[in-house]
Amino acid sequence: MSVEIATSAIRNQNFRKTLGRLDIIFLSIAAIISIDTVAQIAAGGGAQAFTWTLVIGVTFLLPYAFVVSELGSAFHEEGGPFVWVRLAFGKLAASLSTMFYWITNPLWMGGSLVFISAATWDAYISPLKTGSIEDYAFKIGFIWLAILTAIIGLHYGKVIVAVGGIVKVALLAIFVVTVVVYAAKNGVHGYAAGEFSPTLGGFLAVTPVILFAVVGFEAPNGAAEEMRNPQKDVPRAIASSGLISILCYLVPIFAILAVLPADKVQGATGLLDAFKEVFTVYGAASGPLMWIAAALFVFVVLTQASAWMIASDRVQAAAGADGAFFRYFGKFSDRFGTPVRMNLLSGVVATVFCVAATLLLNGSAAAAFTVVLTVAISTLLLSYLLIFPTVIVLRRKYPDVPRPFRVPGGRIGLWICTVVIYAWVVLGSWVAVFPGTLEAVFGIKYDFADVWGVDRGTFETFTIGTLVVIAVLALVGYLYERRRPGSSAAADQFDAAAAETEVLVSTHPHEL
Repeated sequence: MSVEIATSAIRNQNFRKTLGRLDIIFLSIAAIISIDTVAQIAAGGGAQAFTWTLVIGVTFLLPYAFVVSELGSAFHEEGGPFVWVRLAFGKLAASLSTMFYWITNPLWMGGSLVFISAATWDAYISPLKTGSIEDYAFKIGFIWLAILTAIIGLHYGKVIVAVGGIVKVALLAIFVVTVVVYAAKNGVHGYAAGEFSPTLGGFLAVTPVILFAVVGFEAPNGAAEEMRNPQKDVPRAIASSGLISILCYLVPIFAILAVLPADKVQGATGLLDAFKEVFTVYGAASGPLMWIAAALFVFVVLTQASAWMIASDRVQAAAGADGAFFRYFGKFSDRFGTPVRMNLLSGVVATVFCVAATLLLNGSAAAAFTVVLTVAISTLLLSYLLIFPTVIVLRRKYPDVPRPFRVPGGRIGLWICTVVIYAWVVLGSWVAVFPGTLEAVFGIKYDFADVWGVDRGTFETFTIGTLVVIAVLALVGYLYERRRPGSSAAADQFDAAAAETEVLVSTHPHEL
């Protein structure tokens, strides 16, 4: 049987078991396949982007899947990554990692996803003048539809997310099939075969965005106590969604690089540009088909945002419930079974960020997409620096907790997988926060102003300043709750409950 390990002495929620294996697969697909980053990867690395995506798929995605399969099937309490870090390293570490993990998503939704969706709507469906009432209505409506999907409960929300995942895979499949038809009729105009050869410069250019694109296996575990059978379903869902996800990156990236000339691959609009190019094979029907593809693209991006809101808001709510963040946000609604207060906070943060980006960047979709994506990459990858090592620490601290899935290869295999994925995240984090520094070390030409449009000082001030503000917010929530009357007692109860469980597991495993 499984072992229930207390993660909060103050949380007593009644979670509804609504997630089956297929639901977990669809939620994973919705989270992992970031359709908005497919063209960004191609734009950032050129033909090498395909090669490096394949390399990362094998050397990062596979061991990452192993690690999360063990963690998610063994420690399956609501809040997933928060629980793992809390048990392994304590409340302060969990407060920091969870804040970086959560805040990535409202910033990404309010600063990247709404802008690429608005640009798509403006270009292919109906004009949206930047800064107009219609523009703001579209963007704010997008944000709150995603939040509403997270609020209404998994019983309904999971259906919307599942439809989004199915449409996403179908849309990419239609694109790839059309590319084949286009190539047969018109030939290809993209990169030559030799340009797919990997180089160090190309590697450093695309590593952060590829890592950002492929993470998300742990996202469904934010709702772990709402799963029907996490012990069996989590590993199998990760295997299925992982295979589908890597194919949904590799094949479309290759197709984009084959169809579009090198100078026309754009990060924010590249995928729809490629759709427009290949849909010419349908003649007079290309216009209506492009309208449909654009509408489906916006819907897919919306459900992608919803999936991350469903997952990350639960992770941060678990932190609140345990006093690692403001406890006010740790309450789950009795009516909906969702962390409504946390959902609303995400909506407010995303809305403020969206309005600020629209005003400061003059509504430029390309600028907003690139700048905010860089911040989101930084915050998310930094959170994994504390999440990934928990698999080793929890093996030591809770050796007798039943593990339906173990990282293959025994202790050596565990260490190899953890060190490899940790090294990838360290590299990705460094390149995202300090771009151009490794290129200088290896003598690779790198024009910072040309790549980013600003000087290094401005970029570092913005990026590092944002990270510091986020860390301070986490610390304020942690310290505020720690100093409240009764908070120390609650922490002591947690430690006592965890210790008691550990002893029970170690001495009486047959009783569990």
